[in-house]
Amino acid sequence: MVKIFCKNTQSSKTFPEGTSLLEMLPAFEQEFETPYPILAAKVNNVCQGLKYRAFNSRQVEFLDYTSYAGRSVYCNSLCFLFCKAAQDIFPGGKVTLRRPISKGYFCSVKKNDGTELTHNDLDRIKVRMKEIVDADLPFRRYEVQREEAIELFRSLGYDDKVKLLETSADVYVNYYTLGDTPDYYYEALCSSTGCLKVWDVSMYRGGLFLRVPNRHNPEELAPFVEQPKTFEVFHENLKWNKIMRLDNVGDVNLACKRGEASDLIMIAEALQEKKIVQIAEEIERRVNQPDPVRIVLITGPSSSGKSTFCKRLSIQLKACGIRPISFSTDDYFVNRLDTPRLPDGSFDFDNFDTVDHQYLQSDVMKLLAGETVDVPEYNFVTGLREFNGKKLKLEPGSILLIEGIHALNPRLTDKVAESYKYRIFINTITSISLDDHNCIPTSDNRLLRRIVRDFNKGAFTAQESIMHWPNVRRSEVKWIYPYQECADVLFNSAYLVEFAVIRAHAERILMTVPKNCPEYSEVHRLKKFLSYFVPVSDKDVPATSLLRGFIGGSSL
Repeated sequence: MVKIFCKNTQSSKTFPEGTSLLEMLPAFEQEFETPYPILAAKVNNVCQGLKYRAFNSRQVEFLDYTSYAGRSVYCNSLCFLFCKAAQDIFPGGKVTLRRPISKGYFCSVKKNDGTELTHNDLDRIKVRMKEIVDADLPFRRYEVQREEAIELFRSLGYDDKVKLLETSADVYVNYYTLGDTPDYYYEALCSSTGCLKVWDVSMYRGGLFLRVPNRHNPEELAPFVEQPKTFEVFHENLKWNKIMRLDNVGDVNLACKRGEASDLIMIAEALQEKKIVQIAEEIERRVNQPDPVRIVLITGPSSSGKSTFCKRLSIQLKACGIRPISFSTDDYFVNRLDTPRLPDGSFDFDNFDTVDHQYLQSDVMKLLAGETVDVPEYNFVTGLREFNGKKLKLEPGSILLIEGIHALNPRLTDKVAESYKYRIFINTITSISLDDHNCIPTSDNRLLRRIVRDFNKGAFTAQESIMHWPNVRRSEVKWIYPYQECADVLFNSAYLVEFAVIRAHAERILMTVPKNCPEYSEVHRLKKFLSYFVPVSDKDVPATSLLRGFIGGSSL
């Protein structure tokens, strides 16, 4: 017998060795309410599918869609459902899921005969998806030697999966089947398709849009948010990847193994610098108009690279003959004791009212009027706003740069004429995928950056960074992302070989997180994710790179 401690009920029960989580669930469900279906579980703080069998005593926490891990299990399973249905309708066709966008997935289906996908074709795919859900087909997992999985996917023509597995260091790998269709997913899946009740697929911008449930109410679809500017940035990067023949991580790994990592780094840097130059030249054009721009507002979510971008933009503005002066909204934080709090009593540092926006806007209006302003500097150690002699004045030929997570919030500068403002939103829009069916979560770039930066600076341990991340993400959704599409320009700070470079920095830090803490489940996922990337030295990353702001060695 094995003893299973359930965190949901804070109680233990015994079961015969080899009992699956799915078989255990009814015994525990009698003691805790489950408003939504259980999709997976954390076993000793590692996410597992419900078909996991326990041969030793374990700690178990059952998960539904409202948890991050539960959503990942559901969405990965939904992607497999979509891929199988599309392949059933169009045998020999190519199904691709490119990235999460607008609270769903942008994907495409290329038919074998080369004709365009029609609305009737889409209806057939949706009907087939519903048939598979109604049949409640099981997702079956197989653990095999890597070479066996490679040969299987090579026989099916899945070159993307072959390249990914050939460049990995695993001895054994897992793959799944749904009916007679095999596929590869690096995270756990649902026990069967009957769990996948809520979804939709629609035509979208030359492809398809796969909708997923609302994270707060899984019984309804997540609200669709149109993001044309965000999509265009993603599409630009996707086109460049295709030109370089770097569709997926396997392609990047093979390029790095051929000794091309240095070139990829230099190309990524050149593309970012080219974009910064274009932004600086557009600002120069706007500055020289009859009704000139006078303020550049720069924002983006946590760890998107705002500070380094602001410094690099300042250099390019100087090259255009414009003298930038700048400050961060962080310097106008209210004193620590006046910071808004979360329901649990902890400080809500991402709340808009963390910034003394009335005082900030008063200083902005004085600067626009030609006055000299004593700009404060926030002491993050004491939690107090200080005045250390920093004085700013907008001279003729100069422009004000304001950087911070709330810079695009209209309430921050609602007294400033709209014609004076130029808005920049920085995000990390990952354009590369693990393979054609495994998208990279959009926030993984930033989470890994934050873990490495905060650990190296002594600000937070890796465990603390992961623990705070859900609150950070919730605040971004509330306070930052609503203004993304209001920007004059979007800048993508994602780096094609970023995960390969950051791997060596992140892995040693993730090793410091103990296995007996809840945050270890995310550590386990991130370590597995990073293992797919061939590690690349950071020696060729220039000191002015946005990435240097996180891994260290920045000259800015």
